[in-house]
Amino acid sequence: MQFSRLIAPVDVLVGLKVADKPQLIREVARRLADRSGLPVAVVDSLLNAREELGSTGVGRGVALPHARVPGAKQPCAIFARLAKPVDFLAVDGRPVDLVCAIIAPDQPRTEALSALAAVSRVLRDPVVVDAIRKATTQESIYDQLMVADAAVPTS
Repeated sequence: MQFSRLIAPVDVLVGLKVADKPQLIREVARRLADRSGLPVAVVDSLLNAREELGSTGVGRGVALPHARVPGAKQPCAIFARLAKPVDFLAVDGRPVDLVCAIIAPDQPRTEALSALAAVSRVLRDPVVVDAIRKATTQESIYDQLMVADAAVPTS
């Protein structure tokens, strides 16, 4: 799966203002629910349940909150560059300023794993992450994500 299947330009948020991790999860849950037509409470609950298993803060200021959601018709994502980094209990202890939240159908499980892998392939590249941090507009961030997505092999 390609990252480009998960996200559209409108799904990129620049300068998202949140005070902490719980508020961040609520905000991305609301936006994912709007995008997917699923209830906000369900998306929020499942994202938080996944965080209880262990932080999805993968390091270098990046977090990938994700959940499999019954009733989701297809995987989708929201990408946010935060106005100010927040503590996310990331594996490296660094606060998070780049977040890609993903929801996917609960079955088949491979769809959720493919979506997470697609995002991870793009955001593990420090050059891409640096370019996203330097980008100034929603469109330029989306373009950086898509260029990186096209350049990464999917196998």
